[in-house]
Amino acid sequence: ISICRDLPNIEVITFSVNGISDLEPLNQCQNLSELYLRKNNIASLNELFYLKNLPRLRVLWLSENPCCGPDPHRYRMTVLRNLPHLQKLDNQAVTEEELSQALVDGEEITTPPARKNVENGCPESSESSAAESTTETESELLNFSLEETNKIREQLGMKPVPRDKFSSFSPRETDCSRKKRNNVLNAILLLMKELDSEGLEIVQETAGRRLQAFRKKELQEE
Repeated sequence: ISICRDLPNIEVITFSVNGISDLEPLNQCQNLSELYLRKNNIASLNELFYLKNLPRLRVLWLSENPCCGPDPHRYRMTVLRNLPHLQKLDNQAVTEEELSQALVDGEEITTPPARKNVENGCPESSESSAAESTTETESELLNFSLEETNKIREQLGMKPVPRDKFSSFSPRETDCSRKKRNNVLNAILLLMKELDSEGLEIVQETAGRRLQAFRKKELQEE
């Protein structure tokens, strides 16, 4: 997610299922309108502090994070009190009545969260990451990776990969390595939005050559 510091004009960010715990890198993304952060390690609603000054943010998906807590009403009211310009939260439309109620039931966030000495990504031992590993099934992670891969292939003018072929050349990996791969895929998608036609052609040629090399290697192994 740190790459977002270098992408101030990005408009849509998808970082679901990525082990993210810190939203500070997003506070400079002034054009951000949609943010998808489902199933991460965001522990505190104080992370909303970094989103409060994003004037164009209209869609936020934050569900299935530790910060949601056991009280869904308090969670939703707190988010809406601090981000009153949202039109949709967790795939549910925001109403005027909710925004008024949020001023009463929601908690105003005025300070950033206290930081621990843990970096985003894959800590070697963490109760939260261990818990996440037990709740995320291999199928969910595979679907996420396949979707992101096919997004990249579509932007490169390539055909999508069928699910059966994707699983055949994607060996079982640790949760950590899956998340790292997904981070790389997301970074590529974000950077591609900054490229002109010439840059995209270079990416397409490079990806094509690399894909041919992979296919050749697979044929040799068979």
